[in-house]
Amino acid sequence: MAERAVFLDRDGTIIEDKDYLHRPEEVVIFPGLPKSLERLQDAGFKLVMITNQSGVGRGYFTLDDVHRVHEHLSAELAKEGVFFEKIYIAPEHPEKPSRGRKPSPQFLFDARDEFGIDLAESYIVGDKLIDLECGWNAGVRKALLVRTGYGAEVEHSHRDTLKEAEVVDGVAQAVEFILRSRDPMR
Repeated sequence: MAERAVFLDRDGTIIEDKDYLHRPEEVVIFPGLPKSLERLQDAGFKLVMITNQSGVGRGYFTLDDVHRVHEHLSAELAKEGVFFEKIYIAPEHPEKPSRGRKPSPQFLFDARDEFGIDLAESYIVGDKLIDLECGWNAGVRKALLVRTGYGAEVEHSHRDTLKEAEVVDGVAQAVEFILRSRDPMR
């Protein structure tokens, strides 16, 4: 049986967006996020993070810095019983070739192949148009734009493009939408 997943952007979606965040002590998880993600896990969804980290390609920080941030974030969420199946990172500069940099759907395809995920029964949640495009390019069931991070600005400036998306205030509302819209687990 194929698995279902919720793919989540990092900055502006799971944690507060801080320009080129690279220090674990600067991580601020949005309030209520762990409990919301736990509800998804309890409903049978795998959690997968997909993040563009161009600060590495720009020379602002290292991939080791990104890993330290993710280790801290994962440890904090684990205290609440929340675990990511995998964290996919695209560290390239936006103007350099990249296999997985959003809006490329490649990391979703990788997760499909690695974890047996049915993309047509999965969701993507993010605060930027490239997050949604990544999901659309992979054929997810629904792409959800959160108004946190850059989301409110994206909602205002891309209304026509967002007709296929669900726009919600934050991850908690995204989880409510996902849990309401899915069929019962088989």
